[in-house]
Amino acid sequence: MFERTKLLLSEESFNILSNSTVLVVGVGGVGSIAVEALARSGVGKINIVDNDTIALSNLNRQVQTNYQNVGKSKVFEMVNYVKSIHPDIDIEGYELFFDKSVDEIFAGVDFVIDAIDTVCNKFELIEKCHELKIPMISSLAMGNRTDPTQLVITSLDKTSYDPLAKVLRKMAKEKRMNTRKIKVVFSKEQPMVQKQVINAEGLTRKQKMPPASMFIVPPASGLACVSYCIDYLINNHAII
Repeated sequence: MFERTKLLLSEESFNILSNSTVLVVGVGGVGSIAVEALARSGVGKINIVDNDTIALSNLNRQVQTNYQNVGKSKVFEMVNYVKSIHPDIDIEGYELFFDKSVDEIFAGVDFVIDAIDTVCNKFELIEKCHELKIPMISSLAMGNRTDPTQLVITSLDKTSYDPLAKVLRKMAKEKRMNTRKIKVVFSKEQPMVQKQVINAEGLTRKQKMPPASMFIVPPASGLACVSYCIDYLINNHAII
C-alpha cells in the first residue's frame, strides 16, 4: 500500500510516521480530509475527536459522509471510512466535545491538528498543547472563501482578514502566550459576508447564518495541516 510513499519519503522517514501518533480534534470539512491524509500517508496511530452527528449539509465537504449515514456519529463513521482504506491502522474515535478537562486523548500523542470551529474550545486546545508541550497546528476560518491558493502556513501573529485569528491573538496575549509560536493555516482571501438566515431559531449568529462553504478550501487546509505535521514528525524525531 505504501510503496510509492516510501519512494518519496524514504524507508527511514516512513518508519517515523508509522511509529507516530497524531490527534485530530474536529472531523468536519478540515479535519475529515486531514484524517484521511494521515491514514493514506502511513501514520501508525490516529486519535480523532468530535461530538457531532452527520447532517445533510455536511455532504458537500466532509469525506466520511454520504446519504446512508446521515444522523450517525461523525467520529465513528470516520473510523469506519479510514478502516475501509487501511484495515490495519490503529485509529481511536472519541465522541466528545473537547474542553480543557479532557486528558485521555493526549496519551502518547506526538502531534495535534486542530480543526475545531468554536473559538473558545480552539483556544483551550492551543493552551492544552502548550501546557503539555505537544507540537500542533491550527486551522483558522475556511468558510466564506473559494480560493485554495490563498492558504498559507504561518504563525498566528502574521494573520489578517480573519476574525477568528483576531480573537485568538487577543486571548493569547491575555494569557501571555507568544503568538509567533502558534502555527496556523490561514487564508489571505478576504471572505464574503454570509447574511442569509438559514435557521431563525438558532441561538447564535453562526447557527442562524452559518458560513458558506464547499469542497474547495476546507480540504485544502486539512491537507496543509497534514503536510506541516508530516514534515515536523520526520525532521524533529530521531530515526526509529
